[in-house]
Amino acid sequence: MNKTDIRRFALSAVMSMLSLSLMAANLTEAAPEADSTGVNERSIVDEVIWVVGDEAILKSDVEAMRRQAEEEGTRWNGDPDCVIPEQLAVQKLFLNQAAIDSIEVTESDVSASVEQYIEYWISMAGSREKLEEYKKASISQMRNELRDALRDRQLTQKMREHLVQDIKVSPAEVRRYFKDLPADSIPFVPTEVEVQILTITPTIELEEINRVKDELRDYTERVNNGESSFSTLARLYSEDPGSARRGGELDYTGRGMLDPAFASVAFNLTDPKKISKIVESEFGFHIIQLIDKRGDKIKVRHILRTPHVSSDAIDKAMSRLDSIRTDIVDGKFTFEQGASVISDDKDTRNNYGLMSNVTEDGRTSKFQMQDLPAEIAKVIDGMQIGEISTPFQMINSRGKTVCVIAKLKNRVEGHKATITEDFQVMQNVVLNKRREEVIHDWVVNKIKSTYVRVNDRYKNCNFEYQGWIK
Repeated sequence: MNKTDIRRFALSAVMSMLSLSLMAANLTEAAPEADSTGVNERSIVDEVIWVVGDEAILKSDVEAMRRQAEEEGTRWNGDPDCVIPEQLAVQKLFLNQAAIDSIEVTESDVSASVEQYIEYWISMAGSREKLEEYKKASISQMRNELRDALRDRQLTQKMREHLVQDIKVSPAEVRRYFKDLPADSIPFVPTEVEVQILTITPTIELEEINRVKDELRDYTERVNNGESSFSTLARLYSEDPGSARRGGELDYTGRGMLDPAFASVAFNLTDPKKISKIVESEFGFHIIQLIDKRGDKIKVRHILRTPHVSSDAIDKAMSRLDSIRTDIVDGKFTFEQGASVISDDKDTRNNYGLMSNVTEDGRTSKFQMQDLPAEIAKVIDGMQIGEISTPFQMINSRGKTVCVIAKLKNRVEGHKATITEDFQVMQNVVLNKRREEVIHDWVVNKIKSTYVRVNDRYKNCNFEYQGWIK
């Protein structure tokens, strides 16, 4: 018996022992109906249904994935009893290869994903208390249960991206692919627009700024006096919704990912018992408490308070924008000149007010309507190319109230893609198809070189990948 035979024999024995050990014997006097193997399925608490390499897939794993998919509204392309175990098995292959290739994900990315799930669940349930009641678990327990699953999901995705990172398609390949493609298979390109904006931020009164600073000083005093903890005050009063739910906590973060003013103070903290001075950033005013430092990253708590803008300040900003719009329409200067000199929007000022859309394929000036901020999309929807809107107010990406005029620079109505006008769209179609083919072939080849054992009742499944049944 060679090493491979010994390994397979051992895994087979382990699988059989685990399945037998998880059966509940004599649960009732009247035994439930048995399947073809003689095992009463309803008497099985849990069992190993697949083995992939050194990893076992349990029946409970399949049921957990089914429940999660139902909560997310996922629809299966096929029989879930066959699709789910295969997806888990494929994930095992990717995770194994990720370990071999030293592919990793950061704890901060995993934590961010966990929080997104928790926040989404809270929004669906209506409150933290209702979510805990529905899930029959605390928020902390939910985080712990999610962490490993989301880490595996991110590792799998990163491994997939690693496998296809060098795949490219030439213009000739794109033309060949679409040459004989039926018309109803040509991708439809939704309406796209290019938008320029000119913004004015209403002035905040000094009294309001002092009020916010006094609140932050009061929080600092309450922590120093032992009246309350920093994390409790953050949950109650911080206006950063993402971190407030975590007691103001920001996971390990590099200096470059933080607002410069915030980072300058945070990275100079040395004593976790002390609270920083008040820091003004582009988001508002903060106090910060050090948790830990690890290399070039820092973990802190913070409380953010944002001064409120008065209606008088908004009216003044809107009035000024209305005058600016009149001057542009009268030809005193162009929208582009006004956006470059007058606008206080850092993201667009240096590009003549032109908004930038960051997508998976890179940065572009083109937006589909659903990708624009809702306030801008609503205004732009009925405008003609070259038209300038009347002033309106919105909350920008930094959570601040700003007053805006917008210009529709260009609009391309929804249409069937053409090589001349939409080459990038068509190239992405061919590129994604090539990537899917490479991934599919990799999985099939990986199955051939991996020990796999499948429970007999899954052997009649119509699997996506060949080679599971050996």
